[in-house]
Amino acid sequence: MNKKLISWLHLYPGLISSLLVFFVCITGTIIVYSDEIMDLSAGKACYVSEIKEERLPVDRLINIIKKEYPQRKAVSYMVAYKDPKRSVRFNTYGKEDGLRMVYMDPYTGKILKDDGTIYFFYITAHLHNSLLLGKTGQWIIDIATIILILELITGLILWWPKRWNRSSRNSSFKIKWKSNAKRLNYDLHKVLGFYALGVILLLSITGLLIAFNPLSALVLKSAGADTSHQWEKQLPGFQPDKQAYDLNRLIKNTFDRYPQKSEVQVATYKLDSSGYYSLRVADRIGLKSAQRPVFKVYNRFSGEEIEIPEPALKHEKIENTIWVLHMGNWMGPVGKFVTFLGGLIASSLSLTGFYIWWGRRKKGKG
Repeated sequence: MNKKLISWLHLYPGLISSLLVFFVCITGTIIVYSDEIMDLSAGKACYVSEIKEERLPVDRLINIIKKEYPQRKAVSYMVAYKDPKRSVRFNTYGKEDGLRMVYMDPYTGKILKDDGTIYFFYITAHLHNSLLLGKTGQWIIDIATIILILELITGLILWWPKRWNRSSRNSSFKIKWKSNAKRLNYDLHKVLGFYALGVILLLSITGLLIAFNPLSALVLKSAGADTSHQWEKQLPGFQPDKQAYDLNRLIKNTFDRYPQKSEVQVATYKLDSSGYYSLRVADRIGLKSAQRPVFKVYNRFSGEEIEIPEPALKHEKIENTIWVLHMGNWMGPVGKFVTFLGGLIASSLSLTGFYIWWGRRKKGKG
């Protein structure tokens, strides 16, 4: 392909979208350590002061939250831990308060902390995903992401040395830290861009799969996943005259069945009107993904497991995998750090690229 065309495709679409791409990348980078920052913010509220024999029923804990915060209309989910010293946390939402995490002592029902850190990440995530402009914003971000992928591909072509000798290897793989500002900026753009190419490409593609529904639907259907949720219509309905199976006992049984797992997420949004329990047990439950999760559905009144159809299960697994890759949860702390570093480099490429263009523009005028 003509090198002039490649250079044009690398320069002008990137130049036009540079500020937007920088904004998308930097907001995404901020979110990477959201789970760790939330745990840090919760502090001592992550643990109870005393372990007791019995835990309060989950619906009673929810009622305490509703009584304490009547303006909050939704208690979306609860995360419980295998470690008996850990408190439980509830994701809550109210129009006035926004998203809040409520940490509770499961033995006494005491509210240990009402933390709004999650709302900061909620706003940042929606800025990252749609600029808070709904569908229109999503389309803008989708286009910017496609341009970023184009920049990565054309950048690799331009980076590729004509000859693989010592001089070209040094130029392509090493940053000349003692050179002048213009040369250093060029090296930072060229060399760091190459080293972070794989991570940035991964983040871009997974981001596009998350934000661009037609593409994600195509991928899921091609993999044989069912995205219709029609199977949920066959799940048991609510029966007010029947005694519910003890959810705490079910959570304990799930941990006993999967001893290597340490956290379980329970959907609580419709807990008072549903005939089933929906659980996700994993090594770690994050805001948007879970590490090595197992999805389970149980009859609310008998406690018996309900088999999830394979296509529906495949949908859950693929969707979670996309989020795991996008959030950097794929290899614990190492995956997080690599993703964070990749996000920083991706953010810098727009700035260093603009500086390269500006320097050449000034040289052309001179």
